[in-house]
Amino acid sequence: MSNLRNVNLGTTTNITTTYAGEFAGEYIAAALLSASTIDDGGLSVKPNIAYKEVIKKLATGALVSPASCDFDPNSSVTLTERIIQPTELQVNLQLCKKDFINDWEAQSMGYGMGQSLPPKFSDFMIAHVAAEVAQSTEQNIWQGDTAGASINSYDGFSKLIAASVAAGDVPAGQSIAAVGGGLSSANIIAELSKVVDAIPGALYGKEDLYIYIPSSAAKFYVQALGGFAAAGLGANGVNNQGTQWWNNGSLSVNGVKIFVCPGMADDKMYAAERSNLYFGTGLLNNMNEVKVLDMQDLDGSQNVRFIMRFTAGVQFGIASDLVSYA
Repeated sequence: MSNLRNVNLGTTTNITTTYAGEFAGEYIAAALLSASTIDDGGLSVKPNIAYKEVIKKLATGALVSPASCDFDPNSSVTLTERIIQPTELQVNLQLCKKDFINDWEAQSMGYGMGQSLPPKFSDFMIAHVAAEVAQSTEQNIWQGDTAGASINSYDGFSKLIAASVAAGDVPAGQSIAAVGGGLSSANIIAELSKVVDAIPGALYGKEDLYIYIPSSAAKFYVQALGGFAAAGLGANGVNNQGTQWWNNGSLSVNGVKIFVCPGMADDKMYAAERSNLYFGTGLLNNMNEVKVLDMQDLDGSQNVRFIMRFTAGVQFGIASDLVSYA
């Protein structure tokens, strides 16, 4: 009886829905900006880039000098520019309605986790796909490589920073080779300390300075601080709490806050100011589109085609203000 009811609901309900331009922006924002690194405040977001935008950073030399009767503009000014140009992207996905009807019915009637999803089945489908887009965005932010076989929507921070290291734009003392054999609970404190030591003195103590690390490194750090005689902590670790010391709170090392990035590859770490890392998209772009196309009136099937078009990309501002561990 349940299966029959599902089929009837699917064949009598047409859910074709289209949002375009700025009207699609709300749904696209929900997808892109839900990526963990963005949602948790790890990046500066530029939400309305129509095509590309120049990131300008101004650096000055010594401004204060002994007083004199003459005007003496002896301070140097350096203006650096980098371009952030979000890539045009799309999602083309086909799903079968009957695979989702049971979940949608239960949640629309108030069952599940106590929060009702939108009553429209099309909104339920959009929410499902948006969660997948958010996960993909999180990976591309850090691991994106347009020359790669996967995670290749746009070049992520790891590739961009590696190129600046190779070009000498990141000072040699701020580029650290990853430890042989990879990070572990036995070496994570020492390796994180290397990153802290490489942070320029002018940046240390800045409010928005973070060390960005992958989930695996965060796990090792929590394990190390849990004790087992690691790093001189003794068997009972932080506050003698052992492995119970951490409960998803904030982490820091030697006075620098740690930002955990689920999309970052293992054995990489970066130190940067949040204001120096950018994610760009065009939420008001006319090419934006979110469409749920019900195929039942076209071919009689129970399939739903989901189409999303949007733009996204990342860039940093000043290479000399970065520390790379890779």
